[in-house]
Amino acid sequence: MRFINKRYKMGNNVLKSLAGQTAVYGMGTIVPRLLNYLLVPFYVRVFESSVYGQITDLYAWIAFLLALLTYGMETAFFRFANKDDANKVFSNIMSCILTTTGVFLLIYLCFYKSFARLIDYQYNTQYVLMIGIIVAIDVIAAVPFAMLRYENKAKRFSIIKILNVALNIGLNIFFLCVIPETALKISSSVFGSHSGLLIWVLISNVLSSLLSLLLLMPQLRMIRFGIDKDLLIPVLKYAIPILMINLVGMVNEVADKILIKYLVRIPSEDVLLAMNMTAEEYAVSQVGIYGANFKLAVLMSIFIQMFRYASEPFFFGHAKDKKAPELYARVMTYFVVFCLFIFLGVMLYIDIFKYFVGTDGSDYHEGLVIVPCVLIANMFYGIVFNLSIWFKLSDKTFCGTVISVIGACVTLICLFVLVPRIGYVGAAVAHLACYSVMMLVSYFWGQKVFRIPYQVGRMSFYFFFALGLYYLSTLFVEMNVIVKLSLNTVLLLLFVAVVFFAERKNPMKIK
Repeated sequence: MRFINKRYKMGNNVLKSLAGQTAVYGMGTIVPRLLNYLLVPFYVRVFESSVYGQITDLYAWIAFLLALLTYGMETAFFRFANKDDANKVFSNIMSCILTTTGVFLLIYLCFYKSFARLIDYQYNTQYVLMIGIIVAIDVIAAVPFAMLRYENKAKRFSIIKILNVALNIGLNIFFLCVIPETALKISSSVFGSHSGLLIWVLISNVLSSLLSLLLLMPQLRMIRFGIDKDLLIPVLKYAIPILMINLVGMVNEVADKILIKYLVRIPSEDVLLAMNMTAEEYAVSQVGIYGANFKLAVLMSIFIQMFRYASEPFFFGHAKDKKAPELYARVMTYFVVFCLFIFLGVMLYIDIFKYFVGTDGSDYHEGLVIVPCVLIANMFYGIVFNLSIWFKLSDKTFCGTVISVIGACVTLICLFVLVPRIGYVGAAVAHLACYSVMMLVSYFWGQKVFRIPYQVGRMSFYFFFALGLYYLSTLFVEMNVIVKLSLNTVLLLLFVAVVFFAERKNPMKIK
């Protein structure tokens, strides 16, 4: 009995350690993301939906190019740093990253205008030039940030992230609010008359990314340029499937924001005339409305990101523990509970959150319908990340590639079928369908290769209970706002109470 209690306490201590690391990394993730999120209500009031659509589109390309150029080296670093000398692994990986990034930047500078024409920015090629520079800087910073995580320097990690976002926000406010006329004159004289204030959003990003790189100098000085083939070949063999997973994952993440403007049904000329829009402006405005409301799921995204930063080294660090599967199962259940709390927190108080994407009567508010779908989709994405531990620990990363390809196929099929019929709502449904399929495939496949005793019944109960509470809240829509929010608060507290008593009565013990 004492042995079981000791193991139980050890399990709790390990979980507390993970929770603590998640909280610290949250300072480097939740604070910057929340601060960055404040740019959304700022942008939707400064820019029309068609211009915000361009911001959404351009940052989708940045995310895709970042996944391409880091090619799984962050995850590979954690895997091989635990097997070999961490500094040696870091130097080899950074030597490889610096080489490929340098080649990319050289080619990109020669052909960015052609790329701009390809993605319909032939009149604003300077925007496309900036996204290439942002990508190159952020790629170089990616593995040094991973080194900070490996060294458990969470505070330094957080400080750099916060300073990055603080500078970015400060520069945005300065250029777009303090000196907008001057900024517009400068951009017009430097980049041409087609250049608008949007260029300063990108310039602000470039400068804040440079600040991060400067603050990462202690890690960058650790690099001893050179490539050890005996080390790098296994690293690349491990990383390339991760690259494929990330690339396909980016299809799942950003294809909607890139493709909506090409797939959405354009209204008749009379309707466009009444809206005072061209067909191109309407298409991009739909991207803007979708992108702004997609941001309302930011709390879920933040939690998943901060959990990911803490859990990757945690999962790999406990891989040799005989009780690791039980520990992973326990982590998953509490992860799902917290995600459902965030889901209810956003949806039950949507009457408050909606003002982050515009004032009453704003065209952005018509997109609020996608928010519950996106929140659940993001939660499923987090579950997929948790499930991915089976192929990462068994070195079967190719299996992850297959799962991601399946998800990408679901995404693309849904986008091409649904968006022409129901607009950007179809993109939200595609997001949900993708991660639902990936979650199911990963779970059933993973249980055959690396069995983890997930508490499926308990998680399912919590999930459907949360959905039931959300459904009840929709019955209060016509009520006074104060009464409605009060009733929704009762529903949220009910969820917390049920989870608390259920877990207290029947805790998961690591036996």
